[in-house]
Amino acid sequence: MGDLVPLPRPAHRAPAPAPQRPEPLWREVVGRELRAERRRQSRTLADVAGDAGISVQYLSEVERGLKEPSSEILGAVHGALGLRLVELTGRVSRALRPSGPVALAA
Repeated sequence: MGDLVPLPRPAHRAPAPAPQRPEPLWREVVGRELRAERRRQSRTLADVAGDAGISVQYLSEVERGLKEPSSEILGAVHGALGLRLVELTGRVSRALRPSGPVALAA
């Protein structure tokens, strides 16, 4: 049999960074905010969809983040909920803001 030859060890490496959760999609966060507002108002999907002039199924898909609504659909839904666009986008921005420090590269 042959001799065992030790292999050189690689230089010290920094530990691998902790895996990060991927950022949510914008449509997912918008959907969660719309659903949360609808539920705060104790309204049904059918009620809001009717006021917005869209189908219940489509509104459900928007709320679940499965559909990317056009600006017209988004306007109809936030209007049916009595929200202004600036309120909705502010909520989405806050939900997307990272909780820890942010490192910016130059």
